[in-house]
Amino acid sequence: MTILKISGVHKSYGDKVILNHIEFDIQRGDRIGIVGNNGAGKTTLANILSGKIEMDKGNIEMPSGPILIGYVKQAADVALHDIEEVTVSRDMLKQTSQLGLRKVQTWDHNRGDHLSGGEKTKLSLAKVWASQPDLLLLDEPTNHLDFKGIAWLIEEMKAFPGAIIVISHDRYFLDQTVNQIIEVDDGNSVIYEGNYTDFSKEKERQYQSQLHRYDSQQKQKEKIENQLSNLQNWSDKAHRQSTKQEGFKEFYRVKAKKMDKQIKSKRKRLEKELEKNKVDKPKEIEELQFHFTQSKKRGKRIVEVKNGGMRFGERLLFQESHFYVKFGERIGILGENGCGKTTLLRVIMGESTLSMGELWKSHSLKIGYLSQDVTDLDESKTILEYVGITAKEKMSEARTIFANIGFHADKINQPISSLSLGERTRVKLVKLLLDEVDLFILDEPTNHLDLASRESLENILQSFEGSILIVSHDHYFLEKMCDKLLVFDNGVIKRVEMGLGEYQSRDKIGPVTTQSKDEEKLLIENEINAIIGELSFLKKDDPKYEELDKKLLVLMKQKREL
Repeated sequence: MTILKISGVHKSYGDKVILNHIEFDIQRGDRIGIVGNNGAGKTTLANILSGKIEMDKGNIEMPSGPILIGYVKQAADVALHDIEEVTVSRDMLKQTSQLGLRKVQTWDHNRGDHLSGGEKTKLSLAKVWASQPDLLLLDEPTNHLDFKGIAWLIEEMKAFPGAIIVISHDRYFLDQTVNQIIEVDDGNSVIYEGNYTDFSKEKERQYQSQLHRYDSQQKQKEKIENQLSNLQNWSDKAHRQSTKQEGFKEFYRVKAKKMDKQIKSKRKRLEKELEKNKVDKPKEIEELQFHFTQSKKRGKRIVEVKNGGMRFGERLLFQESHFYVKFGERIGILGENGCGKTTLLRVIMGESTLSMGELWKSHSLKIGYLSQDVTDLDESKTILEYVGITAKEKMSEARTIFANIGFHADKINQPISSLSLGERTRVKLVKLLLDEVDLFILDEPTNHLDLASRESLENILQSFEGSILIVSHDHYFLEKMCDKLLVFDNGVIKRVEMGLGEYQSRDKIGPVTTQSKDEEKLLIENEINAIIGELSFLKKDDPKYEELDKKLLVLMKQKREL
């Protein structure tokens, strides 16, 4: 049953066209993901669908009658303003509890000033969910959620009976929740069936297909142009000879005219063919190109915490924690919102001190830090002024880096106040890239980056030879970047010698030991022996045999890796 029919939606601001022609239908039960680069108009579309702003042209119909739309905005502060006028209901309390937001029953108007971005997002989600809408409209709902909150949201979306539209750059979340992708590109909408991975594969297939057809057409065009050029040369030669050679002038004149006619006919056919079957060159996929300059220092451990603990008043974040970071390692930091991940980063950077235990850092360690907060930039400064470059050679390098990330000469003299959140993140990155660092600390680095920028950042960071510590709820980003983890587990920070995907799959099989490789290896060997013993009593056609055999292969692989 169609509940919303969108056709020919157009929206402009002044001379700038944001949405040119948006057209799609929403059925009850649909799970639609909307993707596109920053500034493509996704949030504008969400505001139009929810009635927050009016479109310039187009139609939005509700064929089955009026529907209730629940809209969770991207900006947590704006969402909070809507919440503060609402009485907290029993259903809302239930939702916030499942999301991990505690003590909402003590809500008062001053409480909002002390909520984190994650808590504001959770409260907004809970309020919308409790209203039981026909259509859920979620704009970047995972930006401030931890893995527990994201897992809850995924399961709730599966059970939701109405339709859901998700605007998101979270590739894992889109893969888990949607079965249709609508791409907003150059103001138009293009529909793709499947989740984000299906969309990505189809986009690549279409790109390669169009590139192949374009190249073939260019080769054919070049071949005909060469033929025309040869004919033109022969024609010119015939014209010259028709004025020189007595007795043959008429012959060469006829020959020249014949060739001129051939050239005209052939060019006309070429132009007609190009007009009828023209293949445009596919739009190049814009990639951010970062250049890392770093010191050539090499060593073993660059950071180590012994028996570390952190307390704020009566609240204990973590205790009795021992871990280390080696030069060149890429480590993801996992834990629920509020467990102390950002506090740990501040301790490593020297902005806070441990309440208990000892922190050791290499005396020559140079750290580059990218925070998740992009509102701390001085908006009165231009981009170049913020970077603070004065030396001529550094200025040239800065301009090159800015050009590589899409900030050309006219852009870098604009004030920071004119930049989007994603552009501000890029500016912060440039400032870091101009320094030589040994350890890169990234706190939610992908929050404000679109899909293309996220993938480009991953590719560039792969070329960084130093150490990286990452706090992120972007499943794909962590999985691609990190092969080791620091996990906040019941108030203790533990080092885990595996990536996110393996850790999560191991966690489903049973508890993961993180004490040492030897202890973990011993546990795995005991489990292997137990499975081998059980297999010896089973026949190969027994259904349980295949299940145990697969589990044995996984354990053997884990043992080899250790």
